[in-house]
Amino acid sequence: MDEFQSEKEQIEEIKAWWAEYGRYVIAGVVIAVGLLVGFNRYEASKINAQTEASALFEALADNIVDGDLEDAISVASELSSNYANTAYAAQSRLAMARLYMDKNRDQDAADVLGELLAMRGNDELRAVGKQRLARILLYQDKPQEAVELLEGDETAAFASLYAESLGDAYAALGDVDKAAEAYRVALADTTQTINRGVVQMKLLDLPEAAPEAAPETAPEAEAEADSETEEDDAEASSEEEGEETR
Repeated sequence: MDEFQSEKEQIEEIKAWWAEYGRYVIAGVVIAVGLLVGFNRYEASKINAQTEASALFEALADNIVDGDLEDAISVASELSSNYANTAYAAQSRLAMARLYMDKNRDQDAADVLGELLAMRGNDELRAVGKQRLARILLYQDKPQEAVELLEGDETAAFASLYAESLGDAYAALGDVDKAAEAYRVALADTTQTINRGVVQMKLLDLPEAAPEAAPETAPEAEAEADSETEEDDAEASSEEEGEETR
C-alpha cells in the first residue's frame, strides 16, 4: 500500500510540474521547430539566389563576348541590385571594367572598379580590382593617384604586381630612386606572378641619377687663379725675349 501511495504521489508531482512548466516546454519545442524551418528556408533561399546570380553572370559573360554593352550594363545592374551579397556581383564589376576598356571608356572602367573596392568581403576579387584600377590610372596619366591607391598595401598574394605598378608610377613621376626600389621589390618575389624579364628591363631603362653639381669657385680663388696665369704668361714671355737676344 505504501508503494502504491508512493507511485501515486509521483504521478501527482509530475502533473503539478507539467501544469506549471508544460507551457514553457511546448513553447520551447515550437521555437526550436520554427528556427529549424526558418534556417532551412534561409539556406534554400541562399542556394536559389546563388543559382539565379550564376545564371545572370553567364548571360553577362555572353554579352561581353559579343561586345553587347547595353545588355551587359542591364544584367550587371540587376546583379548589383538584387544579388549584391554574392561573389557574382563582384565578378560582374571586373567583367564590366574589361568591357569598358575594350570600348575605350576608361573612366567608366575606373568607376566600376571603384565600386568593387567599396564592397565588403570578396577580398581576393577586390585585390584584383585594385591592381587593374592602378593600371587604368597609369593609362590615364595619373601616376600620383596610382601611388596613393597602392602605397602601403601589403596584400601578400599581389605584392609583386603592386610593386611593379608602383615602380611604373614613380618612374612616370620622375622619382628614379623609388621606382628602382619598387622594381627590386617586385623582382625579389619568387612566385612568378610577374614577367620578371619585363620588370628587369624597366629597371635597367631607368635614367641614371643626375650627378651632383660641382661646387662653385669662390671669387677669391678665381682672382688668385687669374693672377697666377698672368704671372706664368709674363715669365714665358721674358724667357722668349732672352732667347731672341742671344
